[in-house]
Amino acid sequence: MNIRYVATSRLPTPFGVFDMHGFEEVETGKEHLALTMGDFTDGAPVLLRAHSECLTGDALFSMRCDCGFQLEEALRSVAQAGRGVVLYLRQEGRGIGLLNKIRAYNLQDQGADTVEANEQLGFGADIRDYGMCQPMLEHLGISSIRLMTNNPRKVTALSEAGVTVSERIPIVVGRNPYNIGYLNTKASKLGHYLSHQDEEPE
Repeated sequence: MNIRYVATSRLPTPFGVFDMHGFEEVETGKEHLALTMGDFTDGAPVLLRAHSECLTGDALFSMRCDCGFQLEEALRSVAQAGRGVVLYLRQEGRGIGLLNKIRAYNLQDQGADTVEANEQLGFGADIRDYGMCQPMLEHLGISSIRLMTNNPRKVTALSEAGVTVSERIPIVVGRNPYNIGYLNTKASKLGHYLSHQDEEPE
């Protein structure tokens, strides 16, 4: 994937002050961000979250998913470590886009689970592409990561894209009465590492 670096600025947040790096997919114009903190020049594996955009969870505080909770936990973890990266990838709704995500939510309101809803709309259960991550990390001087994820497919996708995943770190937060079915479906149908104990609120 052809990725173009655009610019860097400071981004103060409640968790700490990050550097925000902007990137653009040359073919599509789709924009992605890397929020970084600390020095990566020692070559040691870097704490990283590859977070796909979820407007409803990240910005509108939706409790239907765990996305917003995971984003906050990732930013907090990087800030506490004083070194790490959060990649913010513009692929809403596991790749189907915002309006199709609302259509999928409507189907879920009628009884479909998150995988069935995507499939009823003609999409795969998860059509995200992580090909942009390697060139973004290469620009930042990062080749090895400690990946914050519960998703084994993400580990595989990043590894296949040329990123060395030295460790997987669970990021299990945000379980609530509105997303229990969603989390159970991610575990049973998408293979996410979410045991009953792990799913309890933190």
